[in-house]
Amino acid sequence: MPESVTRLAYIEELESLRQEISKMGAMVAEAVNNSMKALLEKDNMLAERVMSGDDFIDNINVVVEDKCMLLIARQQPIARDLRIIATGLKISTDLERIGDHAADIAKIATELDSRPFIKKIVDLPKMAEMASQMLLESIEAYRNFDIKLAEKVCNDDDVVDELYAKTFRELSKFAVDDTADMKQATQLIFVSRYLERVADHATNIAEWVIYLVTAQRIRK
Repeated sequence: MPESVTRLAYIEELESLRQEISKMGAMVAEAVNNSMKALLEKDNMLAERVMSGDDFIDNINVVVEDKCMLLIARQQPIARDLRIIATGLKISTDLERIGDHAADIAKIATELDSRPFIKKIVDLPKMAEMASQMLLESIEAYRNFDIKLAEKVCNDDDVVDELYAKTFRELSKFAVDDTADMKQATQLIFVSRYLERVADHATNIAEWVIYLVTAQRIRK
């Protein structure tokens, strides 16, 4: 087979890998959104769907890992090609972990009792919206090799961190002052922590995009 044809097939494989990761990112973002919808609306059926869907996300991660290993073994890539494969491995791992956190939130949604929420839920939806936006933007940055968008994602992580700190302080008061509300307060604190971790993983993805384009590692 002529070298030009071989190279073209290889480029197509790399693009297929990137498309697979982009689709995985969209699925994971949907899982995060659905897990929060299930929590806020106390929708156990939706929560169960998120939890069962986590296995599918895990399977996609395995497929991506296998593709990356095969490309490395067959092509022995260097420079930018190697970075595409290496970042693919890292990004799919971050996405798989975000999927786990979505399942964690969904599990908490199924464990909430029928009582009203102990306080008006305002900051958790804000955290979820921000973290989900960061995730989608990090994937868009990956698709388009967009450094500026990746840098925006990294900067937005500070907003989520501030919301997490505020939520933790407010809910901790319920956990201490009113033993009847302690369980729910603790559950919601865990939700806020999972959302904070979603934003952290989105930031990781953005950092890997910057590395992919520039070959320079940054750590926020």
